[in-house]
Amino acid sequence: MSKTYNFQETLDKHSKNGNTKKSGTYLYVHQDQLNLQAFPERLTREKPELVLIESITDASSLPFHKKKLILEWSARRHFALEAVESGFPVTYLQTDKTAAEALRGYLESNRNAVITCMQPAEYTPRKQLEALNAEAGYRFEIIPNHFFIADPSRWSGKVQSGYRMEYFYREMRRQTGYLMKGGKPVGGKWNFDDENRQPFPDRIETPSLTAFTPDEVTRDVIMEIEDRFPKHFGLSDGFAYAVTREQALEVLDDFIANRLSGFGPYQDAMAAGEPFLFHSLLSPYLNLGILTAREVCEAALEAYEAADESVKDKKASNNDALSTKNKLPLNSVEGFVRQILGWREYIRIYYEAMMPEVRKSNFFLYDSPLPELYWSADTNMKCLRESVQSVREHGYAHHIQRLMVLSNFSNLTESDPYALFKWFWLGFVDAHEWVVLPNVLGMSTFADGGVLASKPYIAGGNYIRKMSDYCSGCRFRVQDRTGKDACPFNYLYWSFIDREQKHLNKNPRIGFMLKTWNKKSEKEKEEVRMMSGTFVESLKRYDQKNHASKKNS
Repeated sequence: MSKTYNFQETLDKHSKNGNTKKSGTYLYVHQDQLNLQAFPERLTREKPELVLIESITDASSLPFHKKKLILEWSARRHFALEAVESGFPVTYLQTDKTAAEALRGYLESNRNAVITCMQPAEYTPRKQLEALNAEAGYRFEIIPNHFFIADPSRWSGKVQSGYRMEYFYREMRRQTGYLMKGGKPVGGKWNFDDENRQPFPDRIETPSLTAFTPDEVTRDVIMEIEDRFPKHFGLSDGFAYAVTREQALEVLDDFIANRLSGFGPYQDAMAAGEPFLFHSLLSPYLNLGILTAREVCEAALEAYEAADESVKDKKASNNDALSTKNKLPLNSVEGFVRQILGWREYIRIYYEAMMPEVRKSNFFLYDSPLPELYWSADTNMKCLRESVQSVREHGYAHHIQRLMVLSNFSNLTESDPYALFKWFWLGFVDAHEWVVLPNVLGMSTFADGGVLASKPYIAGGNYIRKMSDYCSGCRFRVQDRTGKDACPFNYLYWSFIDREQKHLNKNPRIGFMLKTWNKKSEKEKEEVRMMSGTFVESLKRYDQKNHASKKNS
């Protein structure tokens, strides 16, 4: 273990006024709110003393990915440094207690303190702070969360009645005016999803990713994370994420300039050795509050409008080649805005409406442990190996890898959806309960029984073949439905259809697959059942052997 690192000393050295404490007025800044511009101006005008908390208890509640902890700790410390350099006094509490417990102790030792905080997005810390508010009364004030666009009180009541994201998205477009003209959607359609499902082409160059060399603060954090949490998931080597608002804005600018145009058509594509493709990688910074949903959407819209005007000007000059080059495709811009204004905001109101009962959701009653390969990437299935290895190395995989590879395989092997949810929560740098839980228990595993999604997101190997190059060079043959070389996704998929007939025959979106299954010969059905059972048992035997080996070592 390295020496104890007191970051408060660093803050005091950097403060222009010696970090002089002001009595009375305090503002607690939670981990997902690292942006004072999103706080009401009345709270920051007089530069109140900021309180930030680095909790070992919170960081060790799950074996969180090392890069996730490095990002969160380094971003919080950089935020604190920028605050003191801007004239804010800052108290930085490094503690073994939870944030709520640390704040309770701070109030007890500072009898004149009155602390204001913004409501956290996550349920558990919010409830802990609400309990503190009940104890401390006026000395601990909680204000609504200002980091989202939608007010959940307006929408939460609709969620459980089958209110889908698409209808919510249209209402949000009308509310914000984003991509609207004369009360109608720009381009004549609400979404261009049918244009955004292209597989990754063989000959196309992806832009290099914006990366940052760790500074002294981040290097100290990396050392601490390795010392404190050596057995946590993932790798700390190669950490290159943005840790300041200035850097996050650079990532945003780079995405809009170099990646947004290709984002739309290839957002569902997967390619070996290409974990990022044309994706934005903005979600870690949005979920920490470093960037806001409004500014990210509006940056894309401003670029689209500017490009559109540029095209018009060049067409007027009869320079059509330049016009085409400078135009941002509407399907890319709309697809990006829909991910944030539509999906991200909808996920949040779903979470507000469904917590805490949704944590227990398990529609198919699956209870098998999550296979060991989710930790090791040790599998002959190339698509799974590529996806898990990306999570191990980067704390990242894009949404189709998450949905149609990682979650799909979990469902098809009858793995406990809550175990998958916890793996996503601990494994991804952008993961917070409010966003991971709905995506896993609501959408990808159908554990909530259809409140969020209208059908389970399951697929055989043909989908992966269509949307990726993973099947090339894989040990298994995607074109084989059964047999020793068949892609496991194929027979696992049909085994799911067989196993869940009583649930699926009520679902019109998947009924045709039941008809296809029922037309198969009894011989093929039995082979599917046999191969699926053998495969799942082989996973269990491997995991038991691996656990025994670890225990003996």
